[in-house]
Amino acid sequence: MIKRNQNRLEDYDYSQEGYYFITICIENNKCILCSGEQCSPEDPNRFSLSDIGNIVDISINNISKYYPNAKIDKYIIMPNHIHIIMVLEFDNSRYTNENWRTLFAPTISRIIRHMKEYATKQIGFSIWQKSYHDHIIRNQQEYEKMWQYIDKNPLKWHEDCYYK
Repeated sequence: MIKRNQNRLEDYDYSQEGYYFITICIENNKCILCSGEQCSPEDPNRFSLSDIGNIVDISINNISKYYPNAKIDKYIIMPNHIHIIMVLEFDNSRYTNENWRTLFAPTISRIIRHMKEYATKQIGFSIWQKSYHDHIIRNQQEYEKMWQYIDKNPLKWHEDCYYK
């Protein structure tokens, strides 16, 4: 049996406040999130979404509805993957101690799993590659770099490692 590489930092609490850059891929890198044969953006900042892409867009925008502590700062839906900058913030007055926060605070994994499940239910079948990639944004410079990466990603689609 093939052992998968661990995508998460060992011993890191993914429910703690912070900024996260997340990439979620479509199974087998299928280009199903945009419409049109070429999947080329009509607008340099956005692809024309397919019906499945629109469902994924709704599922991303629903994250804050179900998880008020999770804010989507920026995202882009590419033909076969998604990039998200997610912010976790907490009102610590809701928790009497750190153990309670850890028990009840949603992790990045739980939030992404819920988003994928919502989209899967609406679509009628799963489109997702297992897991996701994350990067913990540690400072303003990294945040700006990830923001720019999302902004420029559609323009560099043909150079992208996920391009098919």
